[in-house]
Amino acid sequence: MNKNDLIESIAQSAQISKIAAERGLNGLLATLSTAMKEGKRVTLVGFGSFSVVDRAPRMGRNPKTGETVPIPSRRVVKFRPGKDLSGKVQ
Repeated sequence: MNKNDLIESIAQSAQISKIAAERGLNGLLATLSTAMKEGKRVTLVGFGSFSVVDRAPRMGRNPKTGETVPIPSRRVVKFRPGKDLSGKVQ
């Protein structure tokens, strides 16, 4: 499912226009991004939680040449599904 499919699904299930659904989705995504940039954890009860974690620097390997390459530290988004979501997927 891509973003347009999601917007169409939201519009149908909420019985609103696609434009209103797109505005709502874009607002949600902007709010999530802003919160995570600030280092906050975002928890959606029943769905899951998003958090930002720091990955330590490490050594990797170039698969083509076999050469050892340093991989710098960086911040990444981590998602942990909630019980309801996990139960529906299994």
